[in-house]
Amino acid sequence: MRVDLLSREYPPEVYGGAGVHMEYLARELRKLADVRVRCFGADRAEPGVSAYRVPAGLTGANAALQTLGVDLEMAAACEGADVVHSHTWYANFAGHVAKLLHGTPHVITTHSLEPLRPWKAEQLGGGYTISSWAERTALAAADAVVAVSDGMRADVLAAYPEIPPEKVTVIHNGIDTAQYTPDPATDVLTKHGVDPGRPYVVFVGRITRQKGLVHLLHAARSFDPAAQLVLCAGAPDTPEIAAEVSELVRGLDRDGVFWIQEMLPKPEVIQLLTHATVFVCPSVYEPMGIVNLEAMACETAVVATATGGIPEVVADGATGLLVPVSQAADGTPHDPERFAADLAERVNALLGDPARARAMGEAGRARAIEHFSWTRIAERTLELYASLGA
Repeated sequence: MRVDLLSREYPPEVYGGAGVHMEYLARELRKLADVRVRCFGADRAEPGVSAYRVPAGLTGANAALQTLGVDLEMAAACEGADVVHSHTWYANFAGHVAKLLHGTPHVITTHSLEPLRPWKAEQLGGGYTISSWAERTALAAADAVVAVSDGMRADVLAAYPEIPPEKVTVIHNGIDTAQYTPDPATDVLTKHGVDPGRPYVVFVGRITRQKGLVHLLHAARSFDPAAQLVLCAGAPDTPEIAAEVSELVRGLDRDGVFWIQEMLPKPEVIQLLTHATVFVCPSVYEPMGIVNLEAMACETAVVATATGGIPEVVADGATGLLVPVSQAADGTPHDPERFAADLAERVNALLGDPARARAMGEAGRARAIEHFSWTRIAERTLELYASLGA
């Protein structure tokens, strides 16, 4: 069986969970099928991976139009595939056109949904209407839709009621626990100025409304002053949110704040996760949240928002603490001050009880190993392809 995986992201150009998903799904599926990866960006040296750049005539166009231009070239290259499997709206249109052009079954994995990310209008302008149209069109016509959590499946069916429920299958994201494993070394901490002898709270994520970094920075004003704060946060969606985050970081009246804005190599992230007392995920929208699994695999306790698919990953009271939140339709907390206070309360609870935090970290790794294997995810994905006659 020939499988064409379509995505904007693929290593080394990865900035979110979809890119992480693609890396490991492709690796495991190659053991079971002939896999071709089609992605955006610079050429890749990896066999079986083709990258596509924005067509010359669209280099000055709106970013959404540039995406559709790349998608058309990707779709043309899918001739001969037994199934095309696209990830995120950036590649969904490529899969849809490949289905129309070549008669190939099209599977979509939903890592997020445009109707639930209205803040993207700040980033894309009128292109947000185009991205929303592309996603809806592709999802409605797809042969199968994969949701990365039960929460995501509910979101898909609520946002797109025209999709028959039987078409939407839950296959969770996974984690490579051989790669994401505790690292006892401390050279990366020293490199970035973090004191290995002091507890610290760590955040890893993009600077976007979705990831809730602004709420974390409000909460950090109330964190135990003995704790450090490490922010692995870059790639801001807009200049406005970049400026807002910068102002909030400058306004923190505490020492031991480290803001790492560059994209760190995976081994460095693993070491920073390993030695943290608490990993915090303040997302207001998170269909699954692979980063929580990464922290758990590194034996770090998690404090995370009880939203989307996060409660399916983080076992409240066992592998971490969930923060309840009442949200508006766009994900914004109805009471941001209450949310920040609750976030701080749970972070401080673990900072004040390191033995409990360690126990939660150990339980988190055990849960990651038992429930989130990429091998099984690839097997279930191949079973889905076969059910479509691919």
